[in-house]
Amino acid sequence: MNPTHAVVLGGGLAGTLAAAALAGRTDRVTVVERDALPDGPRPRRGVPQAQHLHVLMSGGARAMDELLPGTTDRLRARGAHRLGVPEDVVTLSADGWQHRFPATEFMITCTRDLTDWTVREAALALPGVTVRAGEVDGLAGTAGRVTGVVVDGEVVPADLVVDCTGRASRLGHWLTALGAPEPAEEVVDSGLAYSTRVFAAPRGAETGFPVVNVFADYRSGQPGRSASLVPVEDGRWIISLTGTRGATPPVDEAGFAEYAASLRDPVIARLMGAAEPLTAPRASRSAANRRLHCGGEGWPEGLVALGDSVVAFNPVYGTGMSSAARSAVALSRALRGHGHAPGLAARAQRAIAEVVETPWTAATTQDVRYPDCRTTLVDRAALVPTAEAENISRWVGALALRHPVVNAAMTEVITVNSTFAALQRPEVVAAMTGAGARPALREVPLRDDEWRVVRGALPTG
Repeated sequence: MNPTHAVVLGGGLAGTLAAAALAGRTDRVTVVERDALPDGPRPRRGVPQAQHLHVLMSGGARAMDELLPGTTDRLRARGAHRLGVPEDVVTLSADGWQHRFPATEFMITCTRDLTDWTVREAALALPGVTVRAGEVDGLAGTAGRVTGVVVDGEVVPADLVVDCTGRASRLGHWLTALGAPEPAEEVVDSGLAYSTRVFAAPRGAETGFPVVNVFADYRSGQPGRSASLVPVEDGRWIISLTGTRGATPPVDEAGFAEYAASLRDPVIARLMGAAEPLTAPRASRSAANRRLHCGGEGWPEGLVALGDSVVAFNPVYGTGMSSAARSAVALSRALRGHGHAPGLAARAQRAIAEVVETPWTAATTQDVRYPDCRTTLVDRAALVPTAEAENISRWVGALALRHPVVNAAMTEVITVNSTFAALQRPEVVAAMTGAGARPALREVPLRDDEWRVVRGALPTG
């Protein structure tokens, strides 16, 4: 049997996870990357959004550990935080404050640069994996079979090509150049913009401090205005302000503070006042939800799309990295079951579509309600709930804040461990009566020791 060769387009997080999925089941894996890859947790030109907050949900962390055993341990050894969900998360949702029930899941919080480096270091050390510098010009092959990729004018033969070039992917153009159909595209763009600053946490809050979220009420009919505080390595906090179209957060220091204070609750502004700013506010606007429908009729053999190339999420929901990791696991399992036999690409692509369906629905059904949300949808009706479905959604969302059983099921979904089917389990359905729910919280559920740290750092006078 001839040796197998796979080419991964893009050396970012999705690309290195894809390389890990291919290694061991493919003789050679070549990662094509146009940028120089840093040898430490430093910025890379192809990831301008890295300066903003990122969280790795437990579903994604488990997927990374399946592909690259020990990844989460290495992240923690390098300063990442492991926070229990919901215990170590303070959240004001559209329906109110969430009780801090004992943790049923977790998240890993650190800078995107640290996550990328830790995964890249392990993946590129695997046997048979190499990196080739270059610019991708297109795909080689026919409408029915991709046989390689063109890099700087040279054809690199491959049994499998995996597109991980992210939001800037030219996959549709490459396919039409081969005579293959262009995948249908859906976009749900609320116009979300970010403004982010990095702070030194107050003394005593360098570790053990919760994530704090103040989210918009997406049903209010007003532009969404939100903020999140996420602890990262080296005793720092990343604070990101977000606003949908019509509520773009400022990038000047005074405006940043005023925006935070004007939210539904000023808790993040108070926390910010206790911390020391390390950077000026920095902006980003690449936040639209975008999905390509790949793997259907006419999809060529030898091609898979993964990560932001096939589905990119509004980052405010924190599911992008985890979805990419679980998609790479789907590719790995398809290879494990069938190897490089005909049908691999379509089989893997369908499995990836299943992975991203729930986080896509969760993100877009909220974003589509913001004013002037711009959409291109294959099935718009799927995002418009009936009155009955809307009432059920409101009841479940509000109850999940107060009932431990409903909260645990919702937490599985939010942390990218399960689909919405988790809400249909008998014990969860039984809890929908509301019996056993705690009273609604009326104020931010920070604990006394957490408030003491903040109050001790606030200026007096």
